[in-house]
Amino acid sequence: MTAHFKPESISLDQLAVGTRASVTSIDWGSLEVSEASRLRHFGFDEGVKVETLHLGPFGRDPIAIRVGRMTVAIRRAHARAIHVHPILSTAA
Repeated sequence: MTAHFKPESISLDQLAVGTRASVTSIDWGSLEVSEASRLRHFGFDEGVKVETLHLGPFGRDPIAIRVGRMTVAIRRAHARAIHVHPILSTAA
């Protein structure tokens, strides 16, 4: 019998570039109303698939994230409020 490994949830700002993940939760209360609204308009919600594409040059801010077919730039502080489970590739 093989046990399935479930990776721990990490914040989106910790996700390595090129890694896909599924959003598990968002701490909406830690964001200002305008910030939360902006993230919702960009499509961030539980269950959404995301991928980190690029980190900014200074302090690695902002972070370019693919949400669905759209690429958005968000601040690292906002990415900390988004928790994800990395999607492990089964391709060799």
